[in-house]
Amino acid sequence: MTFAASSGSGSPASAKAPPSLVAEEDAWHAQRIARLTAEDGWLTLVGLHWLEEGDNTAGSAKDAQVPLPASLPAKFGKFTRKGEQVTFTPAPGVDVTLDGRPFRGGALKTDRQGAPDVLRAGTVQLLVIVRGDRVGVRVRDAASGVRRRFRGIDRFPVSAEWRKEARFEPAPKGTTVSITNVLGQVEQVPLAGDVVLSHEGKEYRLEAVEEDGGLFIVFGDLTNRDTTYPAGRFLQADAPKDGKVILDFNRAYNPPCAFTAFATCPLPTKKNRLPFRVEAGEKRFGDHS
Repeated sequence: MTFAASSGSGSPASAKAPPSLVAEEDAWHAQRIARLTAEDGWLTLVGLHWLEEGDNTAGSAKDAQVPLPASLPAKFGKFTRKGEQVTFTPAPGVDVTLDGRPFRGGALKTDRQGAPDVLRAGTVQLLVIVRGDRVGVRVRDAASGVRRRFRGIDRFPVSAEWRKEARFEPAPKGTTVSITNVLGQVEQVPLAGDVVLSHEGKEYRLEAVEEDGGLFIVFGDLTNRDTTYPAGRFLQADAPKDGKVILDFNRAYNPPCAFTAFATCPLPTKKNRLPFRVEAGEKRFGDHS
């Protein structure tokens, strides 16, 4: 299986950006596309099924409580939930692996416990996630139609103006921020601090959380109305240095929910909804039915 190696409609060069910057942003975006189109990337997500307490049947049968792709048996097995604890029991004759070894049944580690256990059967991967008081089975299929049909993501032209140096104001230790996800669940997340940027002579603040040693920001702007994903976009930045942060909006990217209805994406906080157009980074993704 092959995918377009480009960023969608090619490299959108801009008179505002020197060739070296365009090349740098294109290289970053190529890595982004590689992660997205990987066999466990977001384009493979085809299901998210919340478990009831007790036994939950799984398979490709129409009456399965955890519906699975047609490539798997009608009766694949059962997930048993007890609070946040989940076990899986394969049906007789069903071949499932965990870490490359046959899995005969037992407890599964959820994503709340670190890297979750991943069950594999053919092109399908199954893992257990916890969101608030809900526990579900996330289903990935490397043969998903969205992944097969993917041809890239359109972007705004690269612009040096949208690579901004901002001031970082760390939050007092123990400060949290309320983050709402697309399910309507609210989680208190440790706040790293505010990133203060200037645009057209005015200052704006974005709340940032720590992620992978750097900063992670979920933001919205006026392009969400017509050009970019309506619920907002994601942006990562390196850790602050000497009280400064580089915000490169050329690297603003679509959340997983732009590609699949089965993701549980965080939404921008009220402070992170910018009252101007950020015409940089990824545009809306097309049909993902």
